[in-house]
Amino acid sequence: MSEQRGPIRVMVVDDHPMWRDAVARDLAESGFDVVATASDGEQAVRRAKAVAPDVLVLDLNLPQLPGVQVCKELVGANPALRVLVLSASGEHADVLEAVKSGATGYLLKSASTEELLDAVRRTAVGDPVFTPGLAGLVLGEYRRLASDPAPSSGSDEPKAPQLTDRETEVLRLVAKGLSYKQIAERLVISHRTVQNHVQNTLGKLQLHNRVELVRYAIERGLDDA
Repeated sequence: MSEQRGPIRVMVVDDHPMWRDAVARDLAESGFDVVATASDGEQAVRRAKAVAPDVLVLDLNLPQLPGVQVCKELVGANPALRVLVLSASGEHADVLEAVKSGATGYLLKSASTEELLDAVRRTAVGDPVFTPGLAGLVLGEYRRLASDPAPSSGSDEPKAPQLTDRETEVLRLVAKGLSYKQIAERLVISHRTVQNHVQNTLGKLQLHNRVELVRYAIERGLDDA
């Protein structure tokens, strides 16, 4: 994974002008590059494709096109895009739908400004960020998905690639829902080293993102190890 070059480019999507402007202002004042804002789903898709932000801060309840559809369309077009949902709803169905549509994290609007800024920073590097209490719910959903039979590829599954002991250790902690920072502290290594191990593991397993990585780990029972 390459180092972040320049400020993190963020786009804010919310249909409430005062809230949208306040979030954009807080982000800009903290050094983020707010490249665009949008007030409805169709506008969000159009502008995000034009400006290519690193992180999309997205409300779910939008006119024209719902937030989950915006997320699905934009992540489908650009898998590198990170989406942090910022919603007033803590309903489990909304959280799971957002994650399934490609969101990296989910934060309630009751979060403090500092929590939001930290969440955007962590989202930018691929950490899953969830309001406390929601991470367990999402991990539970990963487990349920992992227990579903995977679609047959029509060929025998190739022999699993060899991971190093440290890569397996990092993968096990990822499956348990720890952030890169928590993994770094537990293993007494740097945040960057954790990211490198995750990137190497993704490459070896031919996976594209952390969601797929967690699913792979849970399918192999690593979260219980």
